Amino acid sequence: MRLENKVAIVTGAASGFGQGIARRFAAEGAKVVVADIDAARGEAVAQEIGGRFALADVSNDAQVAAMVQTAIGAFGGLDILVNNAGVPQRNMPMLDVDEATFDRIFAVNVKSLYLTAKYAVPALRARGGGAIVNIGSTAGLRPRPGLTWYNGSKAAVNLLSKSMALELAPDRIRVTAIAPVAGDTPMLAEFLGGALTDEAYAKFRATVPLGRLSTPEDIANAALYLASDEAEFITGVCLEVDGGRCV
Repeated sequence: MRLENKVAIVTGAASGFGQGIARRFAAEGAKVVVADIDAARGEAVAQEIGGRFALADVSNDAQVAAMVQTAIGAFGGLDILVNNAGVPQRNMPMLDVDEATFDRIFAVNVKSLYLTAKYAVPALRARGGGAIVNIGSTAGLRPRPGLTWYNGSKAAVNLLSKSMALELAPDRIRVTAIAPVAGDTPMLAEFLGGALTDEAYAKFRATVPLGRLSTPEDIANAALYLASDEAEFITGVCLEVDGGRCV
């Protein structure tokens, strides 16, 4: 049990990568708070893994505060935070993206790191340290055309993780990022312009040297290692889980 007696929050855990991470953490002994805006699916995941559900829009201050309090109230503290919740951008010319969409992308993908840090870092300090794993993207390292604002938001996640790692190191709080290549999640159709055709899928997959897209299990395995005590001397890294896409 690599996370035995650990308490973790996983945001965006009702589906996709977050669901995979929550399941894997629970299987390794963690007590998991499943946080999401989808109450029905989030409650189902929490019940399945023996965790707790927290209704949380990660761009909302009060809901993020309540999410952290759920972990403290239910399980007595917090050891691990996984900032996984994110929103995509539909593939289109950058000037065709309206302001509301731009604001939402940066609120969910970037502002969420500020809000979760605001409430989670004191809880991690109270435990004598811990781990924060931010889910960035290969989009922030090797951007694709038509996704400019999304690419920028994920570049921010990748760099903020390094800066947070430096600032929180004296508190024994490790901060790392994972940069996945796209996977078969609900976001994929948006990245492909709204239509998931066989031709578009094959073209996208061909950009990955190992010949497939990522899976929730791929990302969960990486998150498990970075959150575990096995990675106690690792902080500030951005781990590419991308089948060679960024090479």
